[in-house]
Amino acid sequence: MSITRLVAATALPLALTMAARAVELDPKAVVYTLPENIKWVENTQSGSANAVIAGDPKKPGLYVVLTKWHAGNHFSRPHFHPNDRFITVIKGTWWVGSGPNFDPAGSTVPLPAGTVVTHYGKQVHYDGAKDEDAVLLIVGEGPATSTPFVAATEMKK
Repeated sequence: MSITRLVAATALPLALTMAARAVELDPKAVVYTLPENIKWVENTQSGSANAVIAGDPKKPGLYVVLTKWHAGNHFSRPHFHPNDRFITVIKGTWWVGSGPNFDPAGSTVPLPAGTVVTHYGKQVHYDGAKDEDAVLLIVGEGPATSTPFVAATEMKK
């Protein structure tokens, strides 16, 4: 009797696991990309990577992008975008500063995973990662150009 119970107890989870793997989703209803299949485009100069999820950030219209800032004090320089952008930190800590004076060490705020941020259009900011990778989900209206902003004090240099 105890052997029968043991076989039943082992077979049931195995059967459920196999049944779960046999299910296929209708691609007309649901499409997904597993993390290992996301196509990241590395930008070694900035210490970041991007993956376009939906739309085209270079064209007018809605876009969704994943951005990964790599650990190691990688930051964008002060810049602005033409339109509002809505950002969710989905992994790590993202560091954000505002204004034209670039000071990642002294004038940035750490934003942990789960934080929701609005970057308002035409407002100067800079951002990046310090000791750990930061992964962001960015939603905006294209084109998502980035215009560098150079403070008057830096122009003299």
